[in-house]
Amino acid sequence: MLPEKIPAIFMRGGTSKALMFHRKDLPEESAWDQLFLALLGSPDPYMRQLNGMGGGVSSLSKVAVLEKSNRPDADIDYTFGQVMINEKKVDYSGNCGNISSAVGPFAVTEGLVKVVEGENTIRIFNTNTKKIIHSIFEVCHGKPLVIGDLEIPGVAGTNAPIRLDFLNPGGATTGKLLPTGNITDVLEITGIGSIRVTMIDAANACVFVQANDIGLRGDEFPSELNQRPEILDILQEIRVKASVKMGISQNLIEAAEIKTVPYVGFVSPAKNSMTISNMPIDGTKIDLTARAISNGQPHLALPLTVSLCLGVAANMPGSVVADVLLKQESQAQDVVQTIRIGMPSGILTVGAQVSNSPTGWVAQKGSFYRTARRLFEGFVYPQVDNDNL
Repeated sequence: MLPEKIPAIFMRGGTSKALMFHRKDLPEESAWDQLFLALLGSPDPYMRQLNGMGGGVSSLSKVAVLEKSNRPDADIDYTFGQVMINEKKVDYSGNCGNISSAVGPFAVTEGLVKVVEGENTIRIFNTNTKKIIHSIFEVCHGKPLVIGDLEIPGVAGTNAPIRLDFLNPGGATTGKLLPTGNITDVLEITGIGSIRVTMIDAANACVFVQANDIGLRGDEFPSELNQRPEILDILQEIRVKASVKMGISQNLIEAAEIKTVPYVGFVSPAKNSMTISNMPIDGTKIDLTARAISNGQPHLALPLTVSLCLGVAANMPGSVVADVLLKQESQAQDVVQTIRIGMPSGILTVGAQVSNSPTGWVAQKGSFYRTARRLFEGFVYPQVDNDNL
């Protein structure tokens, strides 16, 4: 039996929103899927989730479960769930970088960690990927600082900065930074033929292709991609075939069932373009242009973990991402290289510490700045027929 109501906090993290829960307030884990679907309003054939807390797009259909960690290297255990919109499914196969930025402030406000005045580092263990994330932000009078001057693309207004350091992010999904062992591979795609891709796994598994190889400019708006189902079909075929190659799934049918990973994206050289809010992007102030598909939908910004994969791949000469950079400079070992990515909502900057060791490529760290804000706290009510569970 599910409870009539459950305590929850609604938060924005980066360019996403999620219902945030204490693990102790939830029923047994076997009931999570039914509960989360009911709370978010899924499945919804209208793709609006009006009968729940979801927002009808993948970035607004998320949940997070938190509790104190027993690990010596972590303060908080954090489980992420991507709630499908028009399917009866919750995907736990990957993490959400944006919602990760809300975890530290949640933990402080809810008294799960001890803090000091000034800068604090909250150590987060993501149970989905088995990776450690450090969330670094200011605390004032015992509470996370919210007011600040950092503006991130896709979010109106400014808030206090939160730095996320993804430690040793390689192999979060597959166990390997380069799941096939190659910087580039070739996939056979219907109607196109052989196409060169880079499959990389840093914080989440991703596959990237160059835009011109699939007949795109590279700066298409999400709305334009939605009007071109043949392009979305090509990208989905790339995604599921990459899933099998990367060892995420055994076959194409299984790959199609795993909705979150690998993410699929396309890249192109830096260029002048416009954002979805009709603001110009100066091509001289970015290093490359990128777009991503998230759970079958063109993303309005870029998932943070996709950006991390882009940052790592950009520092690997010969990858399809590095090949679109206007210039490549020699990389010093153990130095964070910053990449500026032009995407639908503006410019996103990611730092990636990557090196080529005698045993292969290694990603030591990926870093971002995000903002987060607590929006609501109270109870959520699952409209569930317990007799039919």
